[in-house]
Parts: sequence; structure tokens; C-alpha cells
Amino acid sequence: MTATDPAQPAPLPLDPAIAPPGTRNFRDAGGLPADRWHADQNGETLVPTHCCFCGVQCGMYLRVDRAGKVFGVEPRNHDINRMRMCPKGINAYQQVNHPDRLTAPLMRRSRDEEFKEVSWDEALNFTVSEIRRIQETHGNDAFGLLGGASLFSEKTYLVGKFARVALKTKHVDYNGRLCMVSAAGANKLAFGIDRAGNPFSDILLTDCLLIAGSNVGECFPVMTQYLWGARDRGATLIVVDPRETAIARTADIHVALRPGTDSAFFNSVLHVIVAEGLTDEAYLAAHTTGWDEVKKTVAEYPPARSAEICGIPAEQITQVARVFATAGKAMAWHARGIEHHSQGVENCLTVINLCVATGNIGKPGAGYGTITGQGNGQGGREHGQKSDLLPGGRSITNPEHRAQICRIWGIEESELPGAGTSMMEMVWQMQRKEIRGLIGICNNPFVSLPNYAVVKAGYDTAEFHAQFDFFLSETAANAHVVFPVTTWAEDEGVMANAEARVVKHNKAQEPPAGVRTDTWVICELARRLGAGHHFDFPGSREVFEELRIASAGTVNDYYGITYDRLEATGGIAWPCPSTEHPGTPRLFEDGRTYHPDGKIHLQVVEWHPPMDAYTEEFPLSLTTGRTVAHFLSGNQTRRLGALVEQTPRPWVEVHPSHGFRDGDAVRVVTRRGSEVFPALVTEAIRPDTVFIPYHWPVPTAANALTIDALDPRSKIPEYKVCAARIESAERVDEVPEPPTAPGHQAYPETQVSRTDPLPPTSPQGRGTAERS
Repeated sequence: MTATDPAQPAPLPLDPAIAPPGTRNFRDAGGLPADRWHADQNGETLVPTHCCFCGVQCGMYLRVDRAGKVFGVEPRNHDINRMRMCPKGINAYQQVNHPDRLTAPLMRRSRDEEFKEVSWDEALNFTVSEIRRIQETHGNDAFGLLGGASLFSEKTYLVGKFARVALKTKHVDYNGRLCMVSAAGANKLAFGIDRAGNPFSDILLTDCLLIAGSNVGECFPVMTQYLWGARDRGATLIVVDPRETAIARTADIHVALRPGTDSAFFNSVLHVIVAEGLTDEAYLAAHTTGWDEVKKTVAEYPPARSAEICGIPAEQITQVARVFATAGKAMAWHARGIEHHSQGVENCLTVINLCVATGNIGKPGAGYGTITGQGNGQGGREHGQKSDLLPGGRSITNPEHRAQICRIWGIEESELPGAGTSMMEMVWQMQRKEIRGLIGICNNPFVSLPNYAVVKAGYDTAEFHAQFDFFLSETAANAHVVFPVTTWAEDEGVMANAEARVVKHNKAQEPPAGVRTDTWVICELARRLGAGHHFDFPGSREVFEELRIASAGTVNDYYGITYDRLEATGGIAWPCPSTEHPGTPRLFEDGRTYHPDGKIHLQVVEWHPPMDAYTEEFPLSLTTGRTVAHFLSGNQTRRLGALVEQTPRPWVEVHPSHGFRDGDAVRVVTRRGSEVFPALVTEAIRPDTVFIPYHWPVPTAANALTIDALDPRSKIPEYKVCAARIESAERVDEVPEPPTAPGHQAYPETQVSRTDPLPPTSPQGRGTAERS
């Protein structure tokens, strides 16, 4: 493997102080641009791209043989990951030519029928006829569209445009509603912009790092290098999590609070900081509004009160306050653990209040970040597939914003629908027959949405349902039409990672015969609906050019980002208003936010209990999350042999005080139902809490038990806490095989461990060879 252009300049030094102007320590520029490498032996080609999974977006090379097929992966020295990859990234390439791939449209006119493989014309014509039948009978808003945050940004742009221009419906949302919207809501309220304030590289410079509600070691494994780098420099690590996760085990301070009490904890931390005179009053006076009201509110949360609410020692609250406030530079990052709540936005706001009150905003090593769960969790909500937003993060209720987009799209403002509802609310509307038809793209609500019984009832009530996917998910298996579409390796496009760094994914192979890109299917449906002149896009590049124009001048400005620049730099952080602009890796360096007054708008937060009340019958907290071997609904990872071997099934983590032994059958009961899991007995969880990973379908689905209560502002479900009880059972529930197309069976080599009745030997999982 050799560089094809030896005349190119040598990589810049790793010293962040002399990084390229405007980027500072956003990236150290040590890796060569993506397009300057190739393999020249045995007909093999290395295609530079990025992982399809989490929001870290690790760089990788896909290995392509002389027949043009992806057959392996190599780590890439991209400055995001520096050659590191996690188990999911190492195995991701196996999806591309997997035997379970869908390679022909599936169709049935009734759910009582079996699927049959049909031609593209038949599947498209049936879908269009059903859209027209439903909308002509019940109105345009009787049809909905649900997108996904693992799609390239070009495709998320098309999802929003297709819903509003071709379907002419207000009902469009996406599965990022289950991920980042609480953080987004808090960021917009406080800063007027929805993204992390600092790049990952700033973590290396901090003196105190607070991680709240994020199991980094399992959910974002390669991000761990930044945490370890900070520790190597002597930074103090604080982890706030009910479980002693892999990261929490290495923390200087682990705050194992009761689920659903985060805002009470952070209010109390700020109470101590105020009481001990550790706030940065000069910064607050110059750069904020609302501080006096926040100060009055946190005065009502002394450590003794919050300690009782949170189930932790009062002394620990004081300890965290002093360590964070007296550090020279402090940072806070959070994820779903504090966001998946009916108080999710408010939880995030209390973390923002903490950072701002101590002056830790907009500086190298000092700031605030949110860790996106899906690969395009950041970019997926920026350009129009969210129910209340238009491209560029514009508000769909703002007349000026509406007029701007209508000019770009070539439609009248009166033709543009208003704001729709959230993903979970759309399911409720399907139950009530307000939404009678649905297209789903890159999502699997039968596993990922809470309260499965309600979700199944909503989808079953719908008169027509079509789904785009490359595997037959549990949700697609319930549809009328399934369109077989490309994997990430069979198309090109951009994603924005957790830093808001836009990176370029490159096409590594042609799709299998019979498979089309999501872009082609969306544009073809639009053409058959009579809106084809608005969707004349041969591919992703043409969509991206319109996206650039549609975002120009907005907070989410992509105008200065081009495919060529992304190839040359390895990624550019938005906003980037011109092709000469270096991007904006660190926000607020000049002390100004994106509100018109330039101030940080601090928000008052009062703690309230979770929505699912504790009683004698349901005294425990059930919380859910991910495990290192699997991703979200598991539709991709539950088909990959090494990952199934590492973590073949879900389990329930219980404290030893409950009297169970490893492997015992434990029934977990909530107000939504009950399921039986093998016990993983560990002191790494609170006695009043149980944990289940959520990557599996019924009858082993954690989300058959979780509550469909929503945050009133972000409409995110309260996955992270619901009332439960546990009891002994006779045998564990079996994990079902993944759904497959007619005439196929689940690839047996990937399912050999699936029926293992025992839990892993640790929360990190294990391979079958490690079973004693």
C-alpha cells in the first residue's frame, strides 16, 4: 500500500498549537487525505470511507476484490479514530454481501397473505395507487413518512422534501426522535444552535471531564481514546450513571444516582458552587441571561435534599461541585442516559447551567458536548426530516424560513404543509386512523419504539405500509411492500458526526442486481406521483448541491462544504459559509451564541419524578441501553456471526441483594407486560435498579416493557426509567431468528449462539469460546 502522490507535503506536526489556521486542535492533520491511497497487489482496492454505525464515525478502508466485491476491512489513520475500530466496525463490511440481503421488492395486498417477490414496477405502482387512494379519501395528512438518522444527509434532505412536496403531508419524522432531540432542544434554548460546542480533541486538553448518562466504553468505544488521553494528562474523570459501566469503573468519582433524578443532582451541584462562591460572575454578567432566576431555583436544592431524591451521599454532591468548579478547564459530555426521560430537555439544561456558571464554554479543553448515538444522528436532524424543521435547521412555522425554502423548491408557500407530530405520536395517530398509510425508511420501530403492544397495534391499523431496507427487519416483515435498498457501502454521501464534523462516505461496490439506492426509489415515487420535476437527482452529488444551497445563510450552513474539500481534509465542521472558510470546530470562542442578542439563555429547571409511578407492586427502576456488540434495533448486527457469538441474547442485570444467581430465569414485570431473561448478578448496579439491553425483538424485547411517556418539549420517550418488579421464573424466553425473505432462512453460521440461555460473563459480553 503506497501513497500515489509522493510530491504531496508531509503531514503537519501533531502539536495542536500549530494546526492549520481556523481548525486549531479540531484535527491534528496527521492523516493523509482519503483519496490518496490505494492497494496495488493481487487486484485488491482499498476504498476510504467511514463506519456506518455510531456518531464517532471512525475512518476505515473497505477491501474490494478484483470482481468489485467488498470482502474485508482495514483500519484507517483518520484523525477521528487513529487506526482504532470497535467490534461493530470491524464486522460491518459483512452486511454488504450477506446472504440475508433483500434483492427484489416484496409485496402483498393484505397482511393475511405471504410476501411474494415482484418487479419494481409492480411494487412502485401499488405503492403509488395506495398513496393516492388514501389521500383522495382521507386527505393528504392521512399519509405519513418516517425517516432515519443512519441515512446520509442527502437522503434525509430528500425524505423531508418528498414528504412536503410529493406527498404534500405534514406527517414526517425520523428515528432520531428516539435519540438526540432532548439535547437538541436544550442546545437551541440555551445557545440558539443545535450541536456540540467542542471537538473531541478538546477532551485531551481538559482538567476535569464529566460524562453523564453515557456508557462510552460500549456505545462509543473508540471515543474512549480521548478519555484515556485526558486521564494520561492528569484530568479528573467524573461519571454519572446508575450502573458501574466500563468507564465508570475507571472514574475518580462515580455518581450512581437513582434513574430519573439527574436534574435534581445537577441543580444541587450548582447549589454548592453558588454557595461556595465558585461561579464565574464576570462571565455570567457578560454573556448570559436568566442567571438570577437559575440561582434562586438551585438554592432550593441543597445536597441533603437532592441526596435523598437521588439515593446518593450528600458528600458526593459537594465533592463533584468542588472538583468541577475548581478545575482549570472542565468539560461535560452527555448522551441518552440523561436524555431518554420525560424531563430530558431539562436534564440537559442543568448540565449546560453547570458549564456556563463556571465559565467553561468555548475554550480549548473547556466546554459542552452531546454524543450522538446514530452515525448521522447530528446530520440527520439538520435538513428537514424532523417534523418541525426545514433544511438548514429552519423552523417550519417561521414565515421567512418557509418562504426561503419554497423559493428553492419552486413551490408556493401555500403548498408547504405545517408542522407535523413526533414518531411516537404518529403511531398513536395510526391507532386512531388519523394516519392511514405510512412509508418507513431506515428504521425498525417494532424493536426501537417503547410499549411494543401499542406500536404493533398502530401499524396493524394502518391500511398501507411500505418499508425501505436491505435486510427484512421486524417492522418490514409487517409491511405490505418492502423495497430492497443499498447499504452504506453501495452509495456515496455525507454524515455529520457527534462533533458536527461532516465526513464523506465513498461507494465501494455496485449494489446486487435488483437493489436500488434510497435516492432512486424516492425520486421514482415522486415521478409517479407527478412531482418528478422537483426530484431530478441522478445521485447523491446532485442532492448535496441543492442541500448546500438550501442551507446557505442558516445556522446549519453547509454551503462551503464540498465533496472535494471533504476528501482533501477528512472532514469539515459546520457552520461553513464559504469554500474558503475552514469550518467551525469550536463554538462560542468569541463569547457569542446564535441567539440574536448573542447571549446564553440560561433556563430554570425544577425536578419532577418519572412518569411511571413507583408502588409496592412496582418498586424498582427498569433502565435500558446498548451493549458493545450490537447497534440499536439489531437488524444489522444480529446477523453478523462474531457479534452474535459475543452477545447472543439479552439479559437482566440485578443486584446480589435480590437473591438470584447468574443464569437464573428472572421475570421482569412492568405495567406493559412481562418477559423472562437470564440473570447477570452484579454489584455494578443499584439494588433498586435493573438493566436490560434493547437490541432484540419480542419476546425478548426490552421495549415491550418500557413506557411510551414523552418529554413534553422534545417528544422523546422515557426509555431510561419505568417502574418494575422482578420474580423467579422457570425458563428464559427464547430469542427469535431475524426475519428473512420468502424462501430464505436465517444464515445459520450467524445464529449458532442465539439460543444460548445464559447471560454474558460481564456487561461487555463474551465469545462462546469463553464459556466454561
